[in-house]
Amino acid sequence: MGKTRGRSDQVIALIHRCKRAGVLAAALSFAAAQSASADGLRAGQWKTVQSPEINGVAGPTQQNTRCLTPDAVADLDKTFGPISRTTNSTCERTEHEVSPQRLKWRLQCTGQIDMDVAGEFTFDSPEHYSATITARSFMQGRLMQDVRTSIDGERIGECQ
Repeated sequence: MGKTRGRSDQVIALIHRCKRAGVLAAALSFAAAQSASADGLRAGQWKTVQSPEINGVAGPTQQNTRCLTPDAVADLDKTFGPISRTTNSTCERTEHEVSPQRLKWRLQCTGQIDMDVAGEFTFDSPEHYSATITARSFMQGRLMQDVRTSIDGERIGECQ
């Protein structure tokens, strides 16, 4: 099936640091789903290209492929929404908008490391979407890391 990891080493390192500090804001499921004009995205095999920028410096572009099932595309909010698992911190969804063409959310966590994670997905056709995810982490009020990832998703066929 040829799956490729879809995150830069720097983003993974940020997640590991947050885990050690007791916070994990896993925000992404890179893929898409059935008719963006009315009913969502189309199920099938999707290729995504992620372009991270870490503290203002472009990271290596990554590609990922994933099969999105009819169940996954039927609930864009669940498929592309944030997931929070925390220890020694509290997370709150502070923004949430969903429509067949767009999903926008924000998750703010406070604790040993404070995090502000936001995502905006635009489903512009049944076979294409674009997104931007931003993740900012703070310790004692000081910005530790600022990651902005641009994502482009394209349906490439039926699931393998």
